[in-house]
Amino acid sequence: MQCTRKLLPDLYWVGANDRRLSRFENIFPIPRGVSYNSYVLLDEKTVLLDTVDHAVGRQFFENVAHVLGERKLDYVVLNHMEPDHCALLEELLRRHPEATVVGNAKTFQMIGQFFDLDLAGRSLTVAENSTLETGRHTLRFFLAPMVHWPEVMVTYDEATKALFSADAFGTFGALPGSVFADEVDFERDWLDDARRYYANIVGKYGGPVQMLLKKVCPRGVSMLLPLHGPVWRENVDWFVGKYDLWSRYEPEEKGVVIAYASMYGNTESAANALSALLAERGVRKIAVYDVSGTNISELISEFFRCSHIVLAAPTYNGGLYPPMEALLLDAKALSVQKRTVALMENGTWAPAANMHMRKMLDEMKNMTVLEPAVSIRSSMRMGEMLGTLADAIAASLQA
Repeated sequence: MQCTRKLLPDLYWVGANDRRLSRFENIFPIPRGVSYNSYVLLDEKTVLLDTVDHAVGRQFFENVAHVLGERKLDYVVLNHMEPDHCALLEELLRRHPEATVVGNAKTFQMIGQFFDLDLAGRSLTVAENSTLETGRHTLRFFLAPMVHWPEVMVTYDEATKALFSADAFGTFGALPGSVFADEVDFERDWLDDARRYYANIVGKYGGPVQMLLKKVCPRGVSMLLPLHGPVWRENVDWFVGKYDLWSRYEPEEKGVVIAYASMYGNTESAANALSALLAERGVRKIAVYDVSGTNISELISEFFRCSHIVLAAPTYNGGLYPPMEALLLDAKALSVQKRTVALMENGTWAPAANMHMRKMLDEMKNMTVLEPAVSIRSSMRMGEMLGTLADAIAASLQA
């Protein structure tokens, strides 16, 4: 049975939801599933913008057939060649041999890597600022390499100022029948997943995101149509502002995220004590996480959100406790930067965690380490030093 939504008089959502998938890219937990968005434009020429993942192929083809009706498919635009958006290309072309594939040079290179397709006479290669006239609509293409693959492009509809944004502006979570962001309480129910999606999928590529924003924002954007998550038709500037902030690696909030690792509870006790001391000093935005029990993607998202980070970890085999080491390696890979960091270590005979954490932070950009770094021997008897660190964090938040 078809499941579609009309977005504009001649534009339809024909995507599908996958609530069975537990991990996006087999890495990131998605307890609410994910949507795969695809769109059909019914102009003088018909256009399908991107396909979907194999897992939801039946629903997708029912949707496309329903919207097209008796009309043929003239074009399929491929903004992004990742398999969750292009997996059904071969089957689509089998069903619609009349369709012309639209992509850039790198798109067609990747098509050759994924599929054994003969596209002779069935392809249209576009470049930066190329256009495609479909009747009332003029589709203009902008290359967006490394947002977040090298072949990515976006499609801008000059008639409606709608931006088909590929993976940019995407969000984890299956759509609950509500396709538009203004049909849900986005800030309450979706913003955390949007930030986690950005930080972990696109976060490394802040520079390319900034380049994309500079290309399209001056033209005016009335709608954002990403490949995952809700479509934006209201308060577009608010969400674009989030992307601008995240891609410049500026924190959303002045707040503290405490990420601790603890084997027997002693380092955890110190982290809890510090959080209470911060609250006593008037700090109102505090989040505390056990890195052994919290998925790294959530911690990275919190690092993007908060201005201040506390890392607390025991020494392990003379080095750094492995879950904390993994977190910092991922933070470096995803370009976490411009944060103020406080350090706490634990060690019974030769504490060395602070040294290792500081070294890893030195390899990241614009990370400020507060003093004093707290060193615990086995269990916490460092009340005075902990209070001094809380003072330093509170003062830094006021700066």
